Amino acid sequence: MRIISGRFGGRDLGKVPDGVRPTSDRVRESLFSSLGSVEGLAVLDLFAGTGALGIEAYSRGAIRVMFVERSRRVARALKARLEALDLDPAEDTSFSLIEADALRAIRRISNDSGNRFDLVFLDPPYADGYREEALEALFASEILESGARVVVEGPKRHPLPPLPGMRVVNERRYGDTLLTWLETSAAVRG
Repeated sequence: MRIISGRFGGRDLGKVPDGVRPTSDRVRESLFSSLGSVEGLAVLDLFAGTGALGIEAYSRGAIRVMFVERSRRVARALKARLEALDLDPAEDTSFSLIEADALRAIRRISNDSGNRFDLVFLDPPYADGYREEALEALFASEILESGARVVVEGPKRHPLPPLPGMRVVNERRYGDTLLTWLETSAAVRG
């Protein structure tokens, strides 16, 4: 697993913790090609796992990345990965790492009016069934900037059902992986 492009392009992200399913290099490359520039964006990497999506965004010019990971073991490995890139959340305010369940983290982030995001990656464990609940909490919160993009990774065999307040703007399939781009429907944000 490596960083595809940007200031850390080509750097190895190291060993993947057991039980973590990282987004493949091929899917990440296609995802970022489809996104276009992420320069200057604030990014939220929910269900961060290896942190590959958030790190890739920072490598390509995002100004702030917040990682959310509920597993203490996986969060420690992510912190070590960031430090290996000289990106220490304890010393650099461009990064933060919240060790918490995604729903709790969304509530916590919502309480800080300075935390707004332009781009959110949501890649929960496929078997968790947690995707829709996390999306509803995210879109109901006040943490998305106007025009924010939310990219959801999931299994191709289980596409997202229609969800109130959200609309699908793009979908792409890569083998068994389905990427879905969402935005808030106009009726919700009014």
